[in-house]
Amino acid sequence: MSVYDRRDLGLLLLRLGAGGVLVAHGTQKLFGWFGGHGVEGTGQFMESIGYVPGKASAMASGLAEAGGGTLLALGLATPAAGAAAAGGMAGAAAVHAPNGFFNQEGGYEHAAILGLAATALAVAGPGRLSLDHALGHVVDRGWMVPAALAGAAAATALVVGARNRRLDRPEKGGGEQLEGQEALFEE
Repeated sequence: MSVYDRRDLGLLLLRLGAGGVLVAHGTQKLFGWFGGHGVEGTGQFMESIGYVPGKASAMASGLAEAGGGTLLALGLATPAAGAAAAGGMAGAAAVHAPNGFFNQEGGYEHAAILGLAATALAVAGPGRLSLDHALGHVVDRGWMVPAALAGAAAATALVVGARNRRLDRPEKGGGEQLEGQEALFEE
């Protein structure tokens, strides 16, 4: 049946909304667009919060957000796109977690909802109003969902774990963030 239903429209709106926000944040990191600091400035910030090396961390974060967001918005390679974006948001949530849940306090709520939306899209699929559907789901197979999410979870656990270990080392100056700096780079 070629008639689109409200589920397809809902998935399209969710993909465009979440994907668009992710793209905006990723391009801030990569290119300095929308008031961002580009790779250099974001890299310095990443170093200050324990993501080392900073420039590589900024690139990885920016690509996960901009690349994952673009693919989500298009509905292309949805399992990999959702997993990449969710992994990036888990890394962001780790930074904001000490501030509690709510965003107005510098908390992780924004990163959490974007990560949850990306994960939900990876699991639910992009719907029929998508490039995945138009291409016969060649890069959106059922087995790809758990593989992509498991891969992203493992990579995120390694990166965030390494960051946490660095921050726990008092001899390296870990555990200290510059006051208010995390608000400059909210996810």
